[in-house]
Amino acid sequence: MFAQPIKPSAQLEQLFEIAQAAHVSIQRDFENIDPLIGVSQNMRASGIPADVMTVDCLRTRRRIIFILHDHQPDTLNYQFTEMDTDPASEFQLLSVTEMTEKKFYEWVTDYFQA
Repeated sequence: MFAQPIKPSAQLEQLFEIAQAAHVSIQRDFENIDPLIGVSQNMRASGIPADVMTVDCLRTRRRIIFILHDHQPDTLNYQFTEMDTDPASEFQLLSVTEMTEKKFYEWVTDYFQA
């Protein structure tokens, strides 16, 4: 028997749309950056009301983690980390409305180029 998929939050859908749009520009402008965008609902499936989106760069082994908690629907938790390292316990906070395609593009290209 297969588990039923969990409907993503509106905020996760919005963040993913921003990421997809920025991804097109990143691939056009940078040959050496090909970010991998992943969405996980493992936290939600485990009973934690939150969704996760990761953006990875295989070349630099860097990762940006985004967490959207149901009890803070207007807040985006994020962390710049490494793919081979467990995330720190503290995340930075940003209003969901402040995350734009331009900001996403800048974060990914700045962090993954270093």
